[in-house]
Amino acid sequence: MSDDHRTPFIPNPQPHPWRRFVAVGDSFTEGIGDPDPTSPGSHRGWADRVAEVLAAQVDDFAYANLAIRGRLIGQIVAEQVEPALALKPDLVTFSAGGNDVIRPGSDPDAAAQLFEDAVVRLGSEGATVVVFTGIDTNFTPVFRGIRGKVAIYNENIRAIADRHDCIVADQWALKEVQDMRFFDDDRLHYNRLGHHEVARMVLRALNVPNDLQPMQPDPFPNRTWREARAVDLVWAREFLVPWVLRRLRHQSSGDFVTAKRPDPTPITTIVPSADEADADD
Repeated sequence: MSDDHRTPFIPNPQPHPWRRFVAVGDSFTEGIGDPDPTSPGSHRGWADRVAEVLAAQVDDFAYANLAIRGRLIGQIVAEQVEPALALKPDLVTFSAGGNDVIRPGSDPDAAAQLFEDAVVRLGSEGATVVVFTGIDTNFTPVFRGIRGKVAIYNENIRAIADRHDCIVADQWALKEVQDMRFFDDDRLHYNRLGHHEVARMVLRALNVPNDLQPMQPDPFPNRTWREARAVDLVWAREFLVPWVLRRLRHQSSGDFVTAKRPDPTPITTIVPSADEADADD
């Protein structure tokens, strides 16, 4: 008997069953770090990429994205769960708690309780619910210190998924993105490559065949110690300090931001960039 207990990828023999997809969450699901080339100032992200693939395989497909950057799990539950249910989805992705976990003194068990309550509500009308584990932060000095807290939160997420028959999209196991070249300049959000890999992972979790191919990052820049420290200082000035100031002022990057796609609408496929087109060759 094989020692490999992982479930093999078996594509759906027929087109997938979903016709109305609603994404719920924070900046990760909104797509921050992955600018939309067709809409200046907007973001694409993994959820848009997944929706494009799903829409191409069936008729009468619609997609809404209620996610807003900076939201804590309590805000996501209060602001997005009921509107999501009102849209009558048959597929919901729910990612929340990341902004809570990275805050000093936060309790991953308390966040998980809110998470479970939301999962119960989101699945109450029979929708397929996809939940996400957090990424393994061991590769990045910025967030290595919270790795244990993320691991606790992930175990809670897996237990919740098991109890309520959710699909788990496992970022912790997604080794491809544990590389800063898959992250935006802020070192917090995925860039285009990272969102692309997450989309591929979600489609695998859904057992949906697709043509998305791995994308290779550019080689690591060859910097001297002094050049690397200069880059660190720029990052601290442009991203870390503003983040700390927002915490002190009880502000959020999502203040005055509304959902980018509040109603389920048909998908217009994004034309891939030159780099993405090359990756598909």
